[in-house]
Amino acid sequence: MEPGFVEDSGEGSRGYARWIQGALERGVFGGARRLGRPRRQIDAYRCVSCGHLELFAHHPV
Repeated sequence: MEPGFVEDSGEGSRGYARWIQGALERGVFGGARRLGRPRRQIDAYRCVSCGHLELFAHHPV
C-alpha cells in the first residue's frame, strides 16, 4: 500500500473523485498541495445485500 489522499472538487467536479499519490500536505492558503502528483480515478463498488463499500484507483487521469 502507498500513501495518498482523496480529492473531490465539489460543484466544479468532473463527476468522479480522484486519489492523489503522497501524504496530504497543505499549501500556504490551506489547500492540498497536489501539483505534479500522479492522480487516479476512484471507482466504487457496493454490495447490494450488506452495503459494504470498496474503492479502487486503477485508471490514471
